[in-house]
Amino acid sequence: MKQTVLIVGLGLIGGSLAMNVSKKENVHVIGIDQDPETISMARKQGVIHSTSHDFSDAVKQADVCVLATPISITIQYLKQLESIELSKSLLVTDVSSVKNNVLEAANNLSHSKVSFVGGHPMAGSHKQGYTAAKPHLFENAIYVLTPSLHASVHEAERLKDLFSETEARFLTFSTKEHDEMTAVISHFPHLIASSLVHQAKQWQETHPYIEQLAAGGFKDITRIASSNPKLWQDIFFQNRNLLISMLDDWMKEMGKVKDFLQNEESERTYKYLLDAKHYRDGLPVRDRGAIPAFYDIYVDIHDQPGAIYHVIGLLADEEISIKNIQILEIREGITGVLRISFAESDEQWKSKKVLEAHQYEVMVQQ
Repeated sequence: MKQTVLIVGLGLIGGSLAMNVSKKENVHVIGIDQDPETISMARKQGVIHSTSHDFSDAVKQADVCVLATPISITIQYLKQLESIELSKSLLVTDVSSVKNNVLEAANNLSHSKVSFVGGHPMAGSHKQGYTAAKPHLFENAIYVLTPSLHASVHEAERLKDLFSETEARFLTFSTKEHDEMTAVISHFPHLIASSLVHQAKQWQETHPYIEQLAAGGFKDITRIASSNPKLWQDIFFQNRNLLISMLDDWMKEMGKVKDFLQNEESERTYKYLLDAKHYRDGLPVRDRGAIPAFYDIYVDIHDQPGAIYHVIGLLADEEISIKNIQILEIREGITGVLRISFAESDEQWKSKKVLEAHQYEVMVQQ
């Protein structure tokens, strides 16, 4: 049976979902986006089949509506649904990374033809907008579903089927479970990354060369601070109570570390670092989590013309896609290190095999 799917917001997430949904047979995709260039590009690529400038009119045609918009706007759309006359049932979902206020709005809906299953695809990029969208963005990523009071198991299964081309791993959580877990491993780390950047910026007034030193590992651990500020402002305020609680916990944790250092407790400091290492090393290597990951290899290269070109050429011959490349520890006349980043673990290990077959010394970042 043919389905009409309305996707509101064709940015990184909405655009990537549209790329997957449009692959399915008997699905007609309607797109809504404020950017005319995005709409034009999506139409030309066949990612959407038609477009609309009126949410109310488009919803009346749809069997499924995906709200791929900022949280506050998603809530506005949910409230707007209450007053729209529908001739058929409508299944609504979203992509918000904080679910409490969204689910509250959904649970308050009294429209007899509207059901809501919250969604959060835990994948993303440091880039944003439709031009950053890609069909494999969600492959092997966790996709959390949070059904509202008015939704059934059947409706959650409908979404899994609709989004099956994404090859995501679907999990179902309560709103509370979802928000607490994402706060710990996504929202709060973003807040910490931003604070580290501000700290470095302040110290740069005293040490102008900090900017050069920050180009390596510091840039890696603060990468998520480059994400869309407007989006993260919305996330922080939607999940503000949890983040305030976690800030209190973080200050206590830092107070504990401060005491270790002030009291010269070297053994307790060592155990603190060791426990952190054991937990971090025990995290799944191949699974994708809430924060987008890169998979790195380190390649020893010689300081000679064409050295980098040869390495990249070998990977290009195998059609391996590189996400980032950086030269480390290179000094004239000696061996240096090339760090190459990939979006997928498979590409990381394939690259290692290819380069080692050509006598390169390669180390994999775990």
